[in-house]
Amino acid sequence: MGAGWYYMASGWIRKTRRIGPISEADLLVRIDEGKISPETLLQSSKTKSKWVPMKAIGPAIKRWNKTHPDDVVIKERKPKPEEHRE
Repeated sequence: MGAGWYYMASGWIRKTRRIGPISEADLLVRIDEGKISPETLLQSSKTKSKWVPMKAIGPAIKRWNKTHPDDVVIKERKPKPEEHRE
């Protein structure tokens, strides 16, 4: 649970900037406040240091759906290998 999280935020001077590291608890607070939305890019060791949209991270989108019931988003899922066959 100790992953340091980063997220991309719109800035006033620069178009986007990286914020972090923040704790998972802080990440959840920012999701609750709407500062981090399903389209926000997140990065941590749990994402293998790749930038991914919040809606692709199960626990994060679950929290979003719980705290924003009017804006529920279904988690993106990766296609199963057999779905790629022709």
